[in-house]
Amino acid sequence: MPWELHIALRYLTARRKQAFISVISAVAVLGVAVGVMAVLIALGLMTGLQSEIRARILGATAHVSIFRTDSPSFDNLADVVEEVRQLPGVVGAAPSVYGKALLTTPGGAAAATLKGIVPSQERTVTEVVGKVIEGSAAALAAPTDEGLPPVLLGNALAATLNVGVGDVVTLTSPRGRLSPVGLIPNVKKLRVVGLVKTGLYEFDASWAYLPMDAARRILDEEGRTAHVEVRLADMFAVKAGARAILARLGSGYMTTDWVEMNQALYSALWIEKVAVGIAIGLIVAVAALNIVATLVLMVMEKHKDIAILISMGASRGAIMRVFMLQGSVIGVIGTGLGGLLGAAACWTLDRFRLVRVPESVYQIAWVPFRLVPLEAAVVIAVALLICFAATLYPARGAARLDPAEALRYE
Repeated sequence: MPWELHIALRYLTARRKQAFISVISAVAVLGVAVGVMAVLIALGLMTGLQSEIRARILGATAHVSIFRTDSPSFDNLADVVEEVRQLPGVVGAAPSVYGKALLTTPGGAAAATLKGIVPSQERTVTEVVGKVIEGSAAALAAPTDEGLPPVLLGNALAATLNVGVGDVVTLTSPRGRLSPVGLIPNVKKLRVVGLVKTGLYEFDASWAYLPMDAARRILDEEGRTAHVEVRLADMFAVKAGARAILARLGSGYMTTDWVEMNQALYSALWIEKVAVGIAIGLIVAVAALNIVATLVLMVMEKHKDIAILISMGASRGAIMRVFMLQGSVIGVIGTGLGGLLGAAACWTLDRFRLVRVPESVYQIAWVPFRLVPLEAAVVIAVALLICFAATLYPARGAARLDPAEALRYE
C-alpha cells in the first residue's frame, strides 16, 4: 500500500482529539450516499413511468397505421393487409375502423371511441383481445341473441354505464341519415359480450370494440375512416418500417406511427426526467462541499504533520495526493453505499408496488421503478468525478503549506 494512501486512511479514523473530524467525514460520506441514492431513485421512477406508459399504449394501439390519400374509401383492406404482412420485420397487420358515438343505458351515459376490428387479425397487432377480463372476444365473430351486434367495453367505461356482460347499451352515432325533418342520428342497440382492461385508464374509460362489419354499417359505410394497422418486430424502427411499407404499396398512401401520435407525452416525460435528475443531482454537489469542509479542517488540524513530512523529504505532490486520496475514499465509500441503497430501494418499491397514484390522473395505479444499468453507471461516474474535484482545492492548500511557518510556534 502506498504510504500516501496509508496516511489518508489513518487520518479518516477517529482517534481521541480527532473524533470531531472523523464525525465530519462520516457526515460527508452519508451526504454523498444520500445524494446518489436520491438520483438513482428519481431516474428509476421516471424511467419506469415512461416504460410502463409506453408498454400499455403499445398494448392497445398499433406501431404504424396506414391511410389512403387519393381516395375517400379503402375497399382493398384485405389486399393491403396481405401485402404488408410479407414485408420483413412486420409481425402482424389488421384492418380497423374508428368512430365516435354516445353510449347510453338506464344507469348512465358516456362518449366513447369505437373501433371496428377483426378479432383473429387484431391479435397480431394489439393486445386488446387478450385483455378481456370478463366474457369473451370470440363473441365478436357473430351476433349475439336477438340479432344485436356484440361490443367489448373498457372496464371503466362499463362501470360508468353501470353495465356488465349480457346487458344492452344504446349507441347514438352522429353519422345519421337525412330526412325531411333534418339529420336523424343513427341509433343502434348493442349487446355487451365482454369487458377489456388494458391497464391504461384513458382506453379503459372511453374505448369500445365492435366487429368490423357492424362498425362499417354503424359508423362509416363508405369506409372513409378505415385503415390498416401494423405491428413491427422492433417498435423503435417505425420510421424505417413506414418507409418500407410506403415503398411496397406505392403512391396514394400515408402512414403515422406511435412515436408521432404520442410525441407530446414522451417529450414531456423526457424533459421532466432530465429536470428531476439535475435538481436532485445537486444533492451530490452539496455533499461535495462537505468533503471540501472536511479536508480543510483536516489540513488545519494536521498542519504540523504536513510540515514534518515535508521536512523529512516528502514532495509537495505527495502531500497533495494524501488529501486527494482522503477525499476520494470518502467519495468512493459514499457513492458505493448510495448506489447499493438506491438499487435496493428501486427494487423494493417496484417489487411490492409501494407507491400508489390515482389511476384516473396518471393512467396507471402504481408507480413502477426501472433502474437502467447505463444510467446508474453514469450517475456513479459523475458522483465520483464531483467528489474528486472537491478534493483539489484543500489538497493544493496542504501542498503549499510552509513548514517553517507551521512549526514556528510549536
